[in-house]
Amino acid sequence: MEESTGKTNKKKVIVVGGGLVGALNACFFAKRGFNVELFESREDIRQAKVAKGRSINLALSHRGRQALKQVGMEDKIVSQGIPMNSRMIHSLNGKQSPIPYGKKGQFILSVDRANLNKELLTKAETYPNTKLNFDHKLLDWRAETGLMTFARSDGSKEQINADLIVGCDGAFSAIRKQFLRRSRFDYSQTYIPHGYMELTMPPIDGEFAMKPNYLHIWPRNTFMMIALPNLDKTFTCTLFMPFDEFDKITTGDEVIDFFQKYFPDAIPLIGVDALKTDYFRLPGQAMVSIKCSPYHIEDKCVLMGDAAHAVVPFYGQGMNAGFEDCIVFGEILDQLNNDFRAVLPEYSRVRVPDDHAIADLAMYNYIEMRAHVNSKWFIFRKHVDNFLHLLMPKTIVPLYTMVTFSRTRYHKAVDRWLWQDKVINRGLLSGAAAAVLGASYLLIKNPPDISKLISPAETMWDRLVALCSPRH
Repeated sequence: MEESTGKTNKKKVIVVGGGLVGALNACFFAKRGFNVELFESREDIRQAKVAKGRSINLALSHRGRQALKQVGMEDKIVSQGIPMNSRMIHSLNGKQSPIPYGKKGQFILSVDRANLNKELLTKAETYPNTKLNFDHKLLDWRAETGLMTFARSDGSKEQINADLIVGCDGAFSAIRKQFLRRSRFDYSQTYIPHGYMELTMPPIDGEFAMKPNYLHIWPRNTFMMIALPNLDKTFTCTLFMPFDEFDKITTGDEVIDFFQKYFPDAIPLIGVDALKTDYFRLPGQAMVSIKCSPYHIEDKCVLMGDAAHAVVPFYGQGMNAGFEDCIVFGEILDQLNNDFRAVLPEYSRVRVPDDHAIADLAMYNYIEMRAHVNSKWFIFRKHVDNFLHLLMPKTIVPLYTMVTFSRTRYHKAVDRWLWQDKVINRGLLSGAAAAVLGASYLLIKNPPDISKLISPAETMWDRLVALCSPRH
């Protein structure tokens, strides 16, 4: 977005939701000179004794970093994160195998959700044209007038008029409820049959219990566990598993039996006693994928972040996509001279296909993470893709690279990936066929002496018979 000129735009922008995308949006609009007020139903996370809400670790990548850069926050947040260069695959037998995310020097960052939220709120407060309001629950709002009604924690009510309402209030958005009452608004939500549970792996002798610069994965086909490093030298381990599997485990001993069977190398790192207690601290938590369209109502309201497109966490793009919403909206404001009547429909037109694409990719990546990474073909194809990308960096670009290390539009990345996949598979098939034909041609042109093959074959057969014969 444009640098603030110090002049204030008289238009009032109300941001509903003080989470990651809401706090960043407050910065973006304030930087443009709009009068910004942010309303959050919960208390100020910076003063809360216990941070409520989700705590899955976040993976910050290129799209999110570009958004933070535009408000001068990239360097600070990157310095508070831990680089992860590769996936580290943990096999059942304890073997560990790294699979790099991209080229040398490319990495994603493990960042703390609560800390990032606090930093963004503090940044928003530095703008003189921004006011933050906590413990304000949205009761009602009118698209025709922009009139909004909030309930304070003391029971009193506050009304305020907005020129633009930006709904960043999460997957169960109160702002979005008004959209559902209107015709031609498409909405769908899908709960996946898997839940998640978080466990903590403490430091050992003051150091990380495992190599820190990796996203550790224990893929077990129908479920998996991952671990991301934290600055305090702990790992946050997240077990993703079907709910009916969670329900089968009812005692501490059953927890240990389960981990002994599927994650034996993690037991001494997490601790037997910790596993027995932490497993039952909270039940498995649900994950939902939400799609809707359009993202706007006339020139009065727009949805961003999870309010527009909640995604399951398996591509590490939920936050990054939400942050990119801010960039895209700003780019369209620039193109259309801040004319909300033109900007909002254009934003929906541009952004909906991309957000739907990343929602689908996140679903696909769960299968990749828990099952495909065990496949030799998958690993072989990763090497082929990376090799071809090295040879032809502009022609062949791995899907993960497009999604994570560029701002290629999500739906275009999917289209390109499908085309590349088809071309590469056909090339591999053609290469294999050519090798077989070539070998056959050489055998025909230079047939081997069969008599020389008979004796070694008979000797081998005799040895096999001897091995299989019962010993007396």
